[in-house]
Amino acid sequence: MNLKMVNGAGELTVSEGAFGHAFNQALVHQVITAYRAAARSGTKAQKSRADVSGGGKKPWAQKGTGQARAGSNRSPLWIGGGKTFAARPRDFTQKVNRKMYRGAIRSMLSELARQERLVVTPQIALDSPKTKLLVSQLKSWSLEDVLIVVEAADPKLDLAARNLPHVEVIPAGALNPLSLVRHEKVLMTVAAVKMIEERLQ
Repeated sequence: MNLKMVNGAGELTVSEGAFGHAFNQALVHQVITAYRAAARSGTKAQKSRADVSGGGKKPWAQKGTGQARAGSNRSPLWIGGGKTFAARPRDFTQKVNRKMYRGAIRSMLSELARQERLVVTPQIALDSPKTKLLVSQLKSWSLEDVLIVVEAADPKLDLAARNLPHVEVIPAGALNPLSLVRHEKVLMTVAAVKMIEERLQ
């Protein structure tokens, strides 16, 4: 299995075990759904009629007043009453084991490689943390909407990319399914490819 280098500057040979899998759409969908669900805080809370204060006394007699019967002024029908179906704090996480998660990453990387949306570069070196330097570099590689995966956190690259809305930089250890589907292309350094290849074997 070979991955193309940027601007057709050769190819990088990688293992079929990490970049040669068939695309499993159902698995990818399940893992992305679980990943997004895990990011939800689940801290929404409202008060039901049991939680609001007051409501101990019946507002008026059941009959004879000419008004609709009422048993409590904390009824959901009343101003200041409780919520009918009050939201409660909840955990939205879904169980996805390690084998499924890695299988989805393999499937996505393999599909990106087949579609020639995954390209490799020896390194991304910036003289200074300037956005215009990174923009110029990406433009020379014909990359606009791109996920950049590096072997380790690079402060210069992070500062240069943080103001670009369609460019995201992450270390190889933080590679996740949501970032892979969010961008049109993925640019990896050779060292990052080797790290991911070892992790997915």
